[in-house]
Amino acid sequence: MANEIGLAKRSELHLKRRLWHVLVGCLGLVCYYQLSLELYIYGYFSVLVALLGFWIDFKRLGNPNLNNFLEKHFGPVMRRSEKLSFSGLPFYALGVAIAIFVYDEKIAILSILFLIFADPIASIVGVYMGRDRLLPNKTLQGTMAAFSVCLVTILGYLYVLEVESQNIIIFAFFGAICGALSELISAFNIDDNLTIPVLSGGALTLFNLWFGVL
Repeated sequence: MANEIGLAKRSELHLKRRLWHVLVGCLGLVCYYQLSLELYIYGYFSVLVALLGFWIDFKRLGNPNLNNFLEKHFGPVMRRSEKLSFSGLPFYALGVAIAIFVYDEKIAILSILFLIFADPIASIVGVYMGRDRLLPNKTLQGTMAAFSVCLVTILGYLYVLEVESQNIIIFAFFGAICGALSELISAFNIDDNLTIPVLSGGALTLFNLWFGVL
């Protein structure tokens, strides 16, 4: 049986968790584009997943046997800190739901793409190459990786949409900065599964009003 010592710490590479993070998000996007359902339907589904996740966390944190059972089966994607606290899944689903219901469709998808790719890649780079610490559990190298991923994501997304605007580069640059900052701010005990889609979506909305790209 897995035990608390066997669970990965936030500062460890934890590739299985990073891969799970990416696969869950990509699966949702594939379903969205292949099934041709309205985006708000995925928003409601995300709300249900978030509520179910919080309910399970409440139950397991008050029931050691259930906690140990879930740790045994989901230990490869759990962090050590989640043994006695909420897991990242309900915050992931909640962040996606808020983005879907609050922001325009294209902005919402872009902020969700930030969550899917920038978060795990920033963590991997921070663990492997992080030398200059900015905040607890955050390094300059990880933040630069988040910025780079967000920048490429915006440019790639606009290319797929065949957007033509003279403001694409400046929109992508400032959007990527805010994407990186939304990942960085999670150092203040705020789950980055929530901060990334919510804060970056808000910033992208403002930039889009100014630059009129999307």
